[in-house]
Amino acid sequence: MESQKVISCLQACKEGLDINSLESLGQGIKYHFNPSQSVLVMEGDDIGNINRALQKVSYINSRQFPTAGVRRLKVSSKVQCFGEDVCISIPDMDAYVMVLQAMEPQITLQGTDHFWRPAAQFESARGVILFPDIKIVSTFAKVEAPGDVRTTAPKSAVLEEMLHNLDFCDILVLGGDLDPRQECLELNHSELHQRHLDATNSTAGYSIYGVGSMSRYEQVLRHIHYRNWRPASLETRRFRIKCSELNGRYTSNEFNLEVSVLHEVRVSDKEHVNHLIVQPPFLQSVHHPDSRSSIQRSSVVPSIATVVIIISVCMLVFVVAMGVYRVRIAHQHFIQENEAAKEAEMDWDDSALTITVNPMEKHEEPRHGEDDTEGEEEEEEAEEDISSSSGDSDDSEEEEEEEGMGRGRHGQSGARQAQLEWDDSTLPY
Repeated sequence: MESQKVISCLQACKEGLDINSLESLGQGIKYHFNPSQSVLVMEGDDIGNINRALQKVSYINSRQFPTAGVRRLKVSSKVQCFGEDVCISIPDMDAYVMVLQAMEPQITLQGTDHFWRPAAQFESARGVILFPDIKIVSTFAKVEAPGDVRTTAPKSAVLEEMLHNLDFCDILVLGGDLDPRQECLELNHSELHQRHLDATNSTAGYSIYGVGSMSRYEQVLRHIHYRNWRPASLETRRFRIKCSELNGRYTSNEFNLEVSVLHEVRVSDKEHVNHLIVQPPFLQSVHHPDSRSSIQRSSVVPSIATVVIIISVCMLVFVVAMGVYRVRIAHQHFIQENEAAKEAEMDWDDSALTITVNPMEKHEEPRHGEDDTEGEEEEEEAEEDISSSSGDSDDSEEEEEEEGMGRGRHGQSGARQAQLEWDDSTLPY
């Protein structure tokens, strides 16, 4: 019921013999292949046509990852003679085709490898999705030749992503098989049928198989659920995924997943409130034989970190203090320089002044003083004459005072005159 194109495609082999151009063979050549295309028979009347037809024969291998090795060929020729007693014979010819090693893909599984979920979610009808963000990536190393052919530098390899199909993926349960009475792995079969895949389920895990693209396997793996009806006794569950291509010829890495259960801590009213601070069971550390050494290493690391932090803080405080001190010193120097400049502007510059003393002016001044004293004495005598008419007692007292003052003034003027007299004994004539 299928078309000839579909039937030819179904019968075509991935590897075998082929003819490049059937139109160029000519009308005098007959040929036919066996079903596996491993044998090609050609017939013709002209030896020239046969030679040209043989040059059109080729070897094909359309596999994405062909098997490396030697493909041996054998060419047998036979001559048919008509009406001749002696016929020539042509020896067989052996040849081979070398198939090189193909670029091997590296299949990598990526995703979250550890998470926690509350116990109530394990008991729900949906359960817990194990691989919500699983990613399947396949890469191969592509060798790039150097730009300069004459250089002997090694060729660099670049990883490139490629798309291909997978054969199966296995989800294995680690740490013991599943207990069917309280736990199981579930997958909706409609997810498999939509993507033309099949699966088998057992207590050891889940196996998905069938030729399909990597994206199809990703979608199916993201719908696998884990359920547990009694999570109170469960702490953790570990799973492992491994996928392959070409019946295990190329396998992926082993992706391990650990799922932990968060338990609720219920405290009764009789217990002290401080008991709420007690560490929950699921957060308690697991003690190993080498716990003492690990505790010692963990105690050393915080002490070193504390010392480094203290030293850093001290250095920071020292740098800030030095900066403040330098700023204050610079400010004081600036103020002192301003005050010194103002004082220098207000000082009187008397370096260019010259004082000359004339001794003759000093000698004349006492004489004027003497004349003044004589005038004063005459005035005092006139006053004495006027006051004598008023009373004898008062006149006597005033005369005594005036005589004392006159004497004192005469004594002072005499002393000044003696000091200011010119000493001409040393002058030569």
